Amino acid sequence: MLFKDTTDVGLIDRFQLGAFRYFMRYTHAETGLVADSSQEGSPASIAATGFGLSALPVGVERDWISREDAAERALRTLRFLRDSEQSRDTLATGYKGLYYHFLDMKTGRRAWRSEISLIDSALLIAGAITVGAYFSEHTPAEKEIRDIADMIYARANWAWALDEQDTLALGWKPRSGFLPYRWHGYSEAVILYTLALSSPSYPIPASSYLAFGNQCDWKEALGKPFLYAGPLFIHLFSHAWIDFRGIRDAAMEEHDSDYFENTRLAIDVQRDYTERNPESFVGYGMDCWGLTACDGPERSRRLRDGRQQQFSGYAARGAPFGPDDGTLAPWAPLSCLPFAEKAALSATRHILETYPGVVEEDGFIGSFNPSVPARTAEGWMNTRRIGLDQGILLMMIENHRTGFFWNLLRQSTPIRRGLKRAGFTGGWL
Repeated sequence: MLFKDTTDVGLIDRFQLGAFRYFMRYTHAETGLVADSSQEGSPASIAATGFGLSALPVGVERDWISREDAAERALRTLRFLRDSEQSRDTLATGYKGLYYHFLDMKTGRRAWRSEISLIDSALLIAGAITVGAYFSEHTPAEKEIRDIADMIYARANWAWALDEQDTLALGWKPRSGFLPYRWHGYSEAVILYTLALSSPSYPIPASSYLAFGNQCDWKEALGKPFLYAGPLFIHLFSHAWIDFRGIRDAAMEEHDSDYFENTRLAIDVQRDYTERNPESFVGYGMDCWGLTACDGPERSRRLRDGRQQQFSGYAARGAPFGPDDGTLAPWAPLSCLPFAEKAALSATRHILETYPGVVEEDGFIGSFNPSVPARTAEGWMNTRRIGLDQGILLMMIENHRTGFFWNLLRQSTPIRRGLKRAGFTGGWL
């Protein structure tokens, strides 16, 4: 093994701390924005910044950082978000209380001609809500955290993003307007709709959630009804903040399931697919899985084992219907700990032992493809570490260990009210 402590606890500790260190290392000292990746010159990702805010309470609880230092870091980010430019200017930080997908780390100006992103704004605001819920002491710093977090959430104009339609737009650009795509059908946007439904200032109607769910794709998988989405991250992101165990919306009630159990089934589907390995990719098996959105070998067609193989570059890879080109995310199995502890640990150990190069600095790289011939067993590798990957890994490990985020946010008014407006009932609601 790569590490001295080979126990399960030691392995989990190692990668959770490594994920936390990502946010310490790649957060700008003045703006508090978090880099999209470890690559030099990377812009900030507002979603990674939301994960970075959420990571701070874990650092306090695990004695990796003092409460005072964590509060100051949270304030640095929140103050910047509060004070940065919200306008139609093409270089503003945001518009209508929502934020551009990518920002310049130093200035907070729009980067890469990116869009005002609804889902990434939701993940950012979920992070603000998290620190607002956690920092509850009566100190000036912690009161300011709560006040700014409330203000940022209240300012977000979700209703504007409906653009007079039933479902939320994916995004908006200052010169061309709303993107021609909507958030409908099962996706990571459950957290987005929860926050938009619960807004104290600009709530969307409950009918929008019904419209979002009306195009969900139910299939049968392993003999059970399965709310289908191929990429694994879709089955994880909303769960970082929301405890879906035992609560159901109308669709889940109809199929006698819940989103937690559906994610368990999604993991089983991935493991079954990689065990069958219909495309004969190198390494696939019950302990080698993790098909999700990630970078892959440059988009091209190459000869592999006497036949042409299409490689996809960046793609939302999924099972069992693809796309799939043999690229796996090594961080993905360990992020599944709350749903499938044994499978998650077994796969993580196998990947570390078989492909030790998937660890860079003190955490997992973004992705690898052992089906691409190279000098090492890992084959092609994206050696960058990705902020979103590190964030979901840290949060899901903590939910597995202590239920920290689930317990904290069960008491959150935005989460509770949003879920109830979406029609969730049962369990802790």
